[in-house]
Amino acid sequence: MTEEQPYTLVEKTSSFEIRHYPSYVLIQVTTRGEFSRAASMAFSPLVNYISGRNESREKFAMTAPVIHAPDKASEVHVVSFVLPKDVSIKDLPLPSDAQVSRHHVGAHYAAAVKFRGLASFEHFNSLGNQLLVDVKSAGLEVAGDPYYARFDPPWKPGFLRRNEAIVALAGYPSKGK
Repeated sequence: MTEEQPYTLVEKTSSFEIRHYPSYVLIQVTTRGEFSRAASMAFSPLVNYISGRNESREKFAMTAPVIHAPDKASEVHVVSFVLPKDVSIKDLPLPSDAQVSRHHVGAHYAAAVKFRGLASFEHFNSLGNQLLVDVKSAGLEVAGDPYYARFDPPWKPGFLRRNEAIVALAGYPSKGK
C-alpha cells in the first residue's frame, strides 16, 4: 500500500476539514502549459528522481498525494511528490536533472475539501475558489492559493479517484476560534 502524507484532523466543518500537517519534504518540477499536460510533463522527471536518478542513486518509495499547484495568473504549474515521512532535506541527494528541485515545507495548518472523479482545471478551480470562500466565511485567513492533491494512479477509473483541494491557513489556530 502506498504511504500517504500524514496529517492530523483538527476540525471538520460542513464544507471543509482543518488539518495540521507536520513538516515534510517535496521534490518539484515547474512546467508551463495547459493543466493536464503540465502535470504529465512533470511526472517523468519526478519518477526518475525517486527511482534513483539522483547524485547518490538512492531510491524512494512513491507516496500520495501528487501535489499540483497551478498559478492562476499564468500557465505555470508546480508539480510535487511528497517524500516519505522519515526523509530529511539535509540528507536528500541532489537531483541529476536540473528540472527537479527539493523543498522543505514547515509544519502548518490547512483547509481541505475532498472530491472524487477526474478533475479538469475548471473543476479544480471551482472547488478551490469555493474553498477560499468557505474558509474566509469561517473567519480564517489563507496563506497562498489552493493546490490540487491527487491520490490515485492514472489507470484507476475516474469515478473512483480521490482528490482534494487544499489551501494553507495563516494564523491558525488563533484566528476564528
